[in-house]
Amino acid sequence: MRGYPCGTEEMLHSLAAQVSAYSELIQGNPDWNYCGVYADEALTGTKDTRPEFQRLVADCRVGLIDTVITKSISRFARNTVTLLETVRELKTIGIDVFFEEQNIHSLSCEGELMLTILAGYAQEESMSCSENVKWRIRKDFAEGKPSTGKMLGYRLKDGVLTIVPEEAEVVRQIFDDYLSGMGTLAIKKKLAAEGISFSQTGISHILRNEKHKGCLLLQKTIVTDHISKKQIRNDGRLPQFYVTDSHEPIISEEIFDAVQTEIARRAAKHNSGNFPARQYPCTGMIRCEKCGASYRRKHAAAGSKYEKIVWICATFNTLGKSECDSQQIPEDILLAKIAEVGGLDKVAEIIVPAHNRLTFIMKDGSTIESEWQHRSRSESWTDEMKAGAAEHAKRGGAKNG
Repeated sequence: MRGYPCGTEEMLHSLAAQVSAYSELIQGNPDWNYCGVYADEALTGTKDTRPEFQRLVADCRVGLIDTVITKSISRFARNTVTLLETVRELKTIGIDVFFEEQNIHSLSCEGELMLTILAGYAQEESMSCSENVKWRIRKDFAEGKPSTGKMLGYRLKDGVLTIVPEEAEVVRQIFDDYLSGMGTLAIKKKLAAEGISFSQTGISHILRNEKHKGCLLLQKTIVTDHISKKQIRNDGRLPQFYVTDSHEPIISEEIFDAVQTEIARRAAKHNSGNFPARQYPCTGMIRCEKCGASYRRKHAAAGSKYEKIVWICATFNTLGKSECDSQQIPEDILLAKIAEVGGLDKVAEIIVPAHNRLTFIMKDGSTIESEWQHRSRSESWTDEMKAGAAEHAKRGGAKNG
């Protein structure tokens, strides 16, 4: 029998101590073959955010493991659904999960009943801890205290945003360049030439961030739940708090306000007399993992017989392969892959991690990996293109004759 420990006990021991303890336990049993540890240290999210957990399940599926030993239910999974789904899957292929703290074997008759009850307690405990943390953060917000200071120009020291001089100069340069008439793309290129990497979206955020004028708008985002820990924009579900003169400004209020006016002016000019931008079913849903930009819909080879609709990374489309070597996706293939996972109404987000790969983040919190291939040229030709090729071949044959 092969035994594999899974999980950590960060409250009492370090990961190294846990590895040592389980190594001695398994190697001390002559009937077991010890092959390693699967441990996502300090990670308690969904199974999709735990690579070692995923590796454990994958190795079980291919027959590398007979028995999994884990410290406790809470170390294996805080989500009751995840726990039961995984244990049931492993049970169908004859793999036992032993929960040491609760002394439960998943293959035993009473195992699933006990796991259902105890996993519910573990999930409630996780939720309670999460709510306590949220309460503390919201209390700080109400008192005008920021929860993080990770931004260009500032670092959080002793609860106060403190200026980082060299970064503050970059912030001032971005504001000055924008007021001089440069757009975010031009600013991005200028910074890149100076060895400073920022996306256009990042520059836009800097230009709109009230913290640079010494103010704080707190609770801009909220966490949806304690399992996925997904952050979304606060659309009014919870109160926001605006604090003036909370810290030393990098940009004067006059310059900041002038930039906001200029942003509005350019937006109005761009949209003036134009129809609203067309929205397609996948608009805003596809993200390039390489650069973080969204994918947009495009007519490739427009006006030619090879014209086709594709979805392409905005960075690649604007700045070229040197900035992002992502891959465009033919729309017909994209829609076919969406249909395979159950339809667009079940999909929350689509991530493009690499060539010929898609990662579907489903609305139920699950993740589906998918691969695709370009169709052969003969499959992608229209009837008109095929007829043209046949006529061309006929004329060539007649000429040779």
